[in-house]
Amino acid sequence: MISIGYQFSDKNLLQTALTHSSYVNERRNSTRSNERLEFLGDSVLSVIVSEYIYHKFPEYPEGKLTKIRASVVCEQELAKCARKIHLGDAILLGKGEDGSGGRDRASILSDAFEAVIAAIFLDGGMKAAREWVLQQLEPDIWESTQPSAATFKDYKTALQEHFQHDGQPPVEYTVKHVTGPDHDRVFEVEASWNGQAMATAKGKNKKEAEQAAAKIILEQRGVRVE
Repeated sequence: MISIGYQFSDKNLLQTALTHSSYVNERRNSTRSNERLEFLGDSVLSVIVSEYIYHKFPEYPEGKLTKIRASVVCEQELAKCARKIHLGDAILLGKGEDGSGGRDRASILSDAFEAVIAAIFLDGGMKAAREWVLQQLEPDIWESTQPSAATFKDYKTALQEHFQHDGQPPVEYTVKHVTGPDHDRVFEVEASWNGQAMATAKGKNKKEAEQAAAKIILEQRGVRVE
C-alpha cells in the first residue's frame, strides 16, 4: 500500500479511498468504490481550507476568500497534489479505465485525493485530516494569494455574488443524467433558480458541469468574469 504520510488504524479505509468505480464494476463483488468517501472528503476539505484562510487572512473580504478557496480546491490543483504523492500508482482501476490513461486523469486523481481526506478524517478525526491537508496544500494556498498567480475562473462563485448583489436567492444545481462508460463518463447538470430551470450543461464530472452551467447563465445575463 502507498505511503501518504499518515498511518491508518483502519487500512480498509485507505483501500476503499483508492478504489475507483470501474474496478468495482468489473468484479461485481462486495468491494466498495471511493465515491461516498469522495463526497465526504469534498466537504471536509472545504471546511479545512475555509477555516485556514479565514484565520490567516483577516483583512480579506468574503469574496476574495471564496476565490482563494476555489482556486485551491479545484480539480486541477487537487490532481497536481495527488501526482506529487504518486496517488495514481495506487488507485485500483478497471482494465478499460487503466488502459485509457485513467491513472493520470485529473478527475480520477482529484476524486481519489478527496476520498483519502475523508478516510483520514474517519480514521483519525478532524485534527489528523487538517494536518494532512495543510501539509499537502498550504504552499498552494499562499501561492494563490500572490498577484502573479494564475487566475482560476470560478463561474459558480461569480454567479453567487451576482445574485447576492441583486438580493436574490442562490442558484441550485442538480445532476440530471450520468452517461458513458466508467472511463469516459459525462455528467449533465441543470442549474435552476426559484424552481425554474435556467441552464443545462455537461462535463467530465459534476463540478465541471456545474461551472459550465454557471458560465452559461452569466453569459445570458451579460456578466463577464475576469
